[in-house]
Parts: sequence; structure tokens; C-alpha cells
Amino acid sequence: MTTTPELLQEQVAGPAGSLHVDDGGSGGLPVVFVHSFSGSTAHWSAQLAHLREARRAVALDLRGHGGSEPPAGDDYSIESMAGDVGAVADELGLERFVLVGHSLGGAVASAYAGAHPERVAGLLLVGAPGKTPAKDAKEIMTAIKGDYEKVTEGYWKQLLAGAQPEVLEQVRRDMAKVPREAAVAMIRATFEFDPLLALRAYPGPKLVVYTPHGDTPNALHKQLPDVPHELVTGTSHWLQMDKPDDFNRILDWFLAALDQGRGVTPRPA
Repeated sequence: MTTTPELLQEQVAGPAGSLHVDDGGSGGLPVVFVHSFSGSTAHWSAQLAHLREARRAVALDLRGHGGSEPPAGDDYSIESMAGDVGAVADELGLERFVLVGHSLGGAVASAYAGAHPERVAGLLLVGAPGKTPAKDAKEIMTAIKGDYEKVTEGYWKQLLAGAQPEVLEQVRRDMAKVPREAAVAMIRATFEFDPLLALRAYPGPKLVVYTPHGDTPNALHKQLPDVPHELVTGTSHWLQMDKPDDFNRILDWFLAALDQGRGVTPRPA
């Protein structure tokens, strides 16, 4: 008889306030999921349900997202949000775990792995940003300050192209909950963070998964071509929500490589 893993929704103390955590399952290397800008643990619901049949899977809401408290000021730096991941791992007693991060969460996961490589058994980055040249970042931030609504709407519209209707609705709803000041602070923090330095400081197994939306000259898989990477088409930027079965197969393959102690290389076609 199949039993449903016990699920635990709880709040833990974070560096800047209470953090919401979705914890469940048991066995194997635990997997910790970190969502994107404006996201929450709900963005990983298909992956949590899938993995909890055989192993422990945890997702957290970063500061100012979902059920987590915002910081007292505007501290949304990538390094500070990596501290949110560390606080959750410490509170849950996760000594070593696999870290999966989407978009902004990929930058956060990279920062944590670079600072604590001994605790991260593997790093799976999904639609994570590369390093934007300072000139380009300055131009974008100037444009955002000049017309926040127009510039950000164009950006989100591009990333949401190809989304399933229910995914489009959920992501739009989540985006509307993020205050403008917090959004600008997170966008600025993402530009200021250098994922290349963090990833070079993490020698463990890595895999980059991306969509055509992220296939730009400054894409992470182009800046670090030696890191195994995989393209998923026919989806929005939120590929784990649009194509959960396809993404779960990639996730399973990555975890199997870690469990078996073999190297991570591109999957066979």
C-alpha cells in the first residue's frame, strides 16, 4: 500500500524575518527548491509531489515572497537571500543537500553553493541569469526608473510567451503582489551579483537548464560553456510549471547521477 508522505508547512526564523517552508518526504539526498522573482513554494508543487514518493523535498519562500516576511529595509541582495536558504537548511537539519534554483532563485542558489560548497551535493540551475555587463545593467535600470510599468511589462510579457493558461494566470497574480520598491531592489541586486564567481567557487556537480527566452549573448550556459546544459523548448520561462513531466525527467536524471556517483554530462538525445 502506498502511503502519502507527511507534509509540514511551517515558519522558521530567517536573517530578516520569518520564512515559510514546505517540507515533506523522506529518504535519499534531500532536495531544496528556490523559486524565481515573485514566486513561492507553489511554483515547485509538481516537483515536490514527484520527489516525495522516494526522498525528502523542501521548498522555501524567499524574504518578501509568499508566506515569508519582507526585510525591514530593502535588503534583497542575492547574498542576503542566500542567507535565507542557509537559515532553512540549518533549522531543518540539512547537512548536505541538492539545491535547485529557478531564475532569481538560481542566482540565490549559486551564491549559497559558492559560499558553502561542502553542503551542496549538486546544483541544478533553471533559467538562471548570467552576468549582465555593467553598461547594459545601467541602461536597463535607468529605463525602469523612467517608466517602471512599461519596461517591466515588456520584460514579463516576453518571458511569459508560451506559458500554459493556468501558469500565465498564476505568475501574473504572483507578480502583482510584489511592491514596486522591492521589485526594483531585486532587479538591481540581480545585476550587481556575479554568478560566475560564485559558480567557480563551487566545484561540485552542476547542470544548467534553459529555455529560448534565456538564450541571449549573456546567457549563463554561454558564459560557462564547460558546465553541462540542456535546452527545453515549447514553454515559457517557467518551464517546471509549463512542462512538469519533462522537467521532472531532467531532475530525475540529475539526481540519479548524484546518487550513483557518476559525473554529470549532457543527457543522451
